[in-house]
Amino acid sequence: MGMISDSTLLEFNKLCEIPGTGIPLPKAPTYSMLLRTLPAFLRTIFRLRFYGLDRINRRGPAILAGNHTSHIDPIAIIGGSRKRVHYLAKDSHFKHFHTAIVMRTTGQINTHRESGASDALARASDVLSHGKVMGIFPEGTRSRRDSAPYLQPGRTGVARLAASHPNVPVYPCALVGARSVMAPGDKILRPWKKVEVSYGEGITWNEWIQHPKGGNQDDGQLQAIIESEKHERRASIGALYRRFTDQLIG
Repeated sequence: MGMISDSTLLEFNKLCEIPGTGIPLPKAPTYSMLLRTLPAFLRTIFRLRFYGLDRINRRGPAILAGNHTSHIDPIAIIGGSRKRVHYLAKDSHFKHFHTAIVMRTTGQINTHRESGASDALARASDVLSHGKVMGIFPEGTRSRRDSAPYLQPGRTGVARLAASHPNVPVYPCALVGARSVMAPGDKILRPWKKVEVSYGEGITWNEWIQHPKGGNQDDGQLQAIIESEKHERRASIGALYRRFTDQLIG
């Protein structure tokens, strides 16, 4: 690994900070009760298999980043991790009765698309600042590709969030088979189809930035970014965000 001093990391991390909104997180007193019953219920209804659950930290904030091909993806990730995972949900999910119940009882966060990505990331930053778990789909939306592995290019929001909270672990979550249960546009649920959810090893931004197979940065390279002109600095940091996102999806 490249050697980066604590002072350089701190200075660089300040450049990546996403200020939160200060808005309290939604209260969901029934969420804990649901987590006691949801895993058993899901295993009864669906053919779910979970792998790597022991890799997820028991306490403290975390980012769970998964591929997105089906409506059941967030439910599967929450059910496997058995954590109070918060997602940024579309405003429309809070307007329809059957989805609004799920959103409100599990404390999901209402976001307005017209307000832009920055406001959404600020709310995600609130979640991590409160020591909670943030769920995110780097692709941004459900993939409608019709050939395996069905992945779309990732958006860099997950990297920006990780860089803003550089000591919070990011866990890649691979969902295989969820599309067969309910593909985008489907109105038919096929619970007999097998779904596997694998939780990978977690890595923080501060670990990734200096890892030879990650950001591969050393103290001098980060100092050069810090001291560069604003537009050059933005481009250099943006390139690191893109690399982190691509590796996470990979």
